[in-house]
Amino acid sequence: MATYGTVTSAPDFNAAVDAAALHSAMYPKGAHGGTDERTITGIIGFRSNAQLQELKEKYKSVYGKGLDEDLRSHLIGALQNLVLALLDTKAMYDASCFRKAMKGLGTDEDVLIEILCTRTNQEIQDISEAFKFTFGRDLEKDATDDMRGQGSREEGSGVDQERAVREAKELYDAGEGRLGTDEAKFTEIIGTRSFAQLRATFEEYNKIAHRDIISSIEREMSGDLKQAFKTIAQCVGSSHTYFAKRLHQKLKRGLVTHDEAVIRIIVRSHFENDLSQIKEKFLELYHKPLIKVIEGVTSGEYRKLLMAVVGPN
Repeated sequence: MATYGTVTSAPDFNAAVDAAALHSAMYPKGAHGGTDERTITGIIGFRSNAQLQELKEKYKSVYGKGLDEDLRSHLIGALQNLVLALLDTKAMYDASCFRKAMKGLGTDEDVLIEILCTRTNQEIQDISEAFKFTFGRDLEKDATDDMRGQGSREEGSGVDQERAVREAKELYDAGEGRLGTDEAKFTEIIGTRSFAQLRATFEEYNKIAHRDIISSIEREMSGDLKQAFKTIAQCVGSSHTYFAKRLHQKLKRGLVTHDEAVIRIIVRSHFENDLSQIKEKFLELYHKPLIKVIEGVTSGEYRKLLMAVVGPN
């Protein structure tokens, strides 16, 4: 299976050597020593996730303390968030993002939609298990009403063309073709059909409605349900385009850089091994390499580590 990741396994990896170097970077000898962020980013940014999991185990066995715990106490801000994200497994990172989005006053629906509407059934199952293991809570119970039921999507690459024609008409009749909107019908089709099947259905929908499904969702829906269906429809078209646009939105010069969102998208893409494809789409859409945009709106070791993960075009 082809992969398009940017961080590969270090050929000379030695967990014991890395653990010692990281410990020295956080606990230097001498009264005037501070945290050596350069050493930390030089290791974390150039190891595969499998190697980082081995490194965490070695660090714990040698020093009796979790590596993530030590790093959390020695780093701050965006650099801390990025380092800790890279140390997680894919499921653990998504579970942590999910929990953070639901804590405190209000819920960050944008994060929940991004995660639940772009992951496979198996990935959502893995997130649920990681969520239960780490936080002792049930993901399904904690999810908001509009987000419940994710993880039951049909999968596979097969397409039933007759079904696509039939369900395109049903979507039209449930929205543009009537007064009011039958949201249950939209949920039944958009919320459960495979992306391959939806791609065919949306093509047929264009012929009937004379507009694309995203335009109709904009016209017929509101709130979190509208955002969830738009996200699914955009990813059916191209998940790489969806995430490239999300990155561009969060990295616009002149706005406050949305570090958490940038980290979430890049780390997710790093885990999924499709970051190179997202970079290609970003360059195609905005005529500038992603790494150059990042270089212009970030600074310090955070910039260096983020650029190491993204890699050159």
